[in-house]
Amino acid sequence: MPNQSVPDRYGVVAQGLHWLIAGLIVAQFTLAWMADDLPLGMQKLAMLARHKSFGMTVLMLAILRLLWRVFHRAPNFPAGMSPIERVLARATHIVFYVLLFAMPLTGWMMSSAKNYSVSWFGRFTWPDLLAPNERAFEVLKTTHQTLSWLLLTIAILHILAAMKHHFWNKDDVLRRMLPFTKSEKRS
Repeated sequence: MPNQSVPDRYGVVAQGLHWLIAGLIVAQFTLAWMADDLPLGMQKLAMLARHKSFGMTVLMLAILRLLWRVFHRAPNFPAGMSPIERVLARATHIVFYVLLFAMPLTGWMMSSAKNYSVSWFGRFTWPDLLAPNERAFEVLKTTHQTLSWLLLTIAILHILAAMKHHFWNKDDVLRRMLPFTKSEKRS
């Protein structure tokens, strides 16, 4: 049964998943950009293997985050938020969830289409989702890259919105997702 009370801030599990996934996304961009600059060889393949492992970790954590969210309500928006800000906040979170699933899945399918294995830190290998297919690989590669730019754009807007709420609006939107802080009660 879902928790029906509305908290004034996100709990430790939601915060932990949020920041862990955010850190892994930063690592993903870093690994991808570094791998792009390398010539084909063992170093590049090792970096891409790590990128795939982190990507599959993001997928697993996104599943956990979505399940957690289904059973635990998010705090209400601040009273002073305009209707358009509320719509944008909801839309942004929906787009984030879609991207947290779409990015690893397109990467996994892209690897499968190229007949490259996807392992999880060398512990086990995920099954191929597609048979080898060069055309599918090219489409999925373009899709994966396009989604990565969309994710980067949405993440930057998300950070800017959190800063706006914190420094301009002076509300608790940022503070309620930060560990080791307290939300201020406002009437």
